[in-house]
Amino acid sequence: PETQEDDALINRLDYDAIFGTALNRFCVQAAVGHPLTVYGKGGQTRGYLDIRDTVRCVELAIANPAKIGEFRVFNQFTEQFSVNDLARLVTKAGQKLGIEVTTQSVPNPRVEAEEHYYNAKHTKLMELGLEPHFLSEALL
Repeated sequence: PETQEDDALINRLDYDAIFGTALNRFCVQAAVGHPLTVYGKGGQTRGYLDIRDTVRCVELAIANPAKIGEFRVFNQFTEQFSVNDLARLVTKAGQKLGIEVTTQSVPNPRVEAEEHYYNAKHTKLMELGLEPHFLSEALL
């Protein structure tokens, strides 16, 4: 909440290959007029969580402790996107802002499966009352 009181403190944005995410990198690339660089086929899929929901997930877990002897796992994400999905979201957001966004496929510099089965479940936090901010609704 404190960071929302000052526009200069709203969020931290890493966009490099080490700490940045594909989404952050795509937003920066779109803003400077560089094609969005999709590694390989773009089928790499991950779970995403709005930064505003991160602490709320921890609060919910603390407020609803496991029973004695119970083991619980919370997958802390609310949506799943492939790299291609993210490129489409950023392209759409750019269009709303009047920015022409293009996408370019480049050889994947990482050693990873470019397409894989990804079917993680994330229902438990929602059942505890998480009211998420969806990236698909709030990129802008």
